[in-house]
Amino acid sequence: GILDKIRSYLIKKLLPHLEDRRKYHQEFASSTSFHGVHNIVQTQSKTRKVLWLLVVVGCLAIAIWQICSRFIYYFSWPTTTTVVIQYVENIKFPAVTFCNLNRFQAHAVSNLKIIFLIWNIVSGVLQKFAVQDKYSQELNDFLLGNQNFSIKEFTKKNGFYLNSSTLLECEFFGKPCYPQDFEHVFTEYGNCFTFNHNDLPARKVSLSGRGLHLLFDVQQEQFTDEPALGYTDAGITFVTHSPEELPRFDGLGLLTPVGMHAQVAIRQLKSIIQEYPWGECKPDIKLQYHKIYSTNGCLQECKARYIQDWCGCLPFILPGNGTECDLLKFYNCVYPAVYDIEIKGLCTVGTHNSTCPAPCEEMDYPTTVTYSSFGGEKAIKYFSAKLKKSPEYIRQNLVRIDIKYHDLSYKITQQQKALTISELLADVGGQLGLFCGASMITIIELLEYIFTNFCWMCIFLLLKAPEMPQWNNPSQNQPTHKEKKKGIQEC
Repeated sequence: GILDKIRSYLIKKLLPHLEDRRKYHQEFASSTSFHGVHNIVQTQSKTRKVLWLLVVVGCLAIAIWQICSRFIYYFSWPTTTTVVIQYVENIKFPAVTFCNLNRFQAHAVSNLKIIFLIWNIVSGVLQKFAVQDKYSQELNDFLLGNQNFSIKEFTKKNGFYLNSSTLLECEFFGKPCYPQDFEHVFTEYGNCFTFNHNDLPARKVSLSGRGLHLLFDVQQEQFTDEPALGYTDAGITFVTHSPEELPRFDGLGLLTPVGMHAQVAIRQLKSIIQEYPWGECKPDIKLQYHKIYSTNGCLQECKARYIQDWCGCLPFILPGNGTECDLLKFYNCVYPAVYDIEIKGLCTVGTHNSTCPAPCEEMDYPTTVTYSSFGGEKAIKYFSAKLKKSPEYIRQNLVRIDIKYHDLSYKITQQQKALTISELLADVGGQLGLFCGASMITIIELLEYIFTNFCWMCIFLLLKAPEMPQWNNPSQNQPTHKEKKKGIQEC
């Protein structure tokens, strides 16, 4: 139906005479805003016609070359990076998570060495850890004899704890803070505690020289760690992070050994990354159990989904609402599943086509740490009398940590498009105007000229040409030899 309507419409259109078509071409060349064309048509001298033809063709070629190069540059998705330092009157304080390098209470694991191996298997979900074959038989024997054993409850009860005996002093911005201001969280270090966690109102500081001041007693005699499998140091490890994100210690934790005073100067760095194809982020990705997107949170949720599908349970150290995995499931299913995820690359991080691409906005807290020996002679005597401990105990167990902003400013590192659509159009228009004197009106004129000639071609080829005698079948249009002879006889 539509084709018939178009055909009937074209039949009504008469093909212009040859003289009219020539006149139309002449008027277009004389009046078009495409500079230089009318000089070719109106000039009488053949030499000038050739020169103007060369000029117009040369300028058109240069303009096309420049425009193509701009399009090629645009589709390479170039970016630029700008760094802006913004000074403010007050600034949000980050969350800080603290852990004891000695993970378990000595009395609880003195006759249960296998706990260190079990916890390494559990924390292997967060940090890759290889179990040596020589411990497999010992582990199997323990799991078969303690099927109702819960490593989660054991660690929470017999791991590092935070109370008035381990947190001797706490002060934030000149006001005292207490152990109940810290939130418990499981990491590869066992029991850890986060200050300024997400559930509390955002804390802000208005002076760069003041922040969080802490004094820990690590109680080396009370807590221990297996040197063959775990950590051989004594002290506090901590990491600064956004209150909405989970702590990540893998390669990022700062260590403060016993008998030392760590002064930590932090800065706030906000990174803004462009979405694909300019950058590697995807703004539409949302996490189910985290308020903001982060690669670490995405990676944990990805592992949780695969483990829950394969094993039918969920490790307590990962986010989710599934059934908690027991020790037998950890050893027989979860640990091989994590290894399989690593080998097959089921949960990848970084690029736009990975499972967890880079976040579009990310808040980091670069730190500068300086150390000094904790306490002079008078300070040692003071704490010795206050705690009723020997000076040697003070040197071997106390850790002081001061965390403050270097200054009240934050740095924004922003990835921007090097060439936007408007800039591309401006470049194209500039090249056309410089070499051809053309504009958007010129392009419309050319399109109108091309469309008009196209319609004439359609009318001529599709409708008029088949009606011409030389296009028809000779057998239908010319009489045959017999018809000629018959006509003569009748005549």
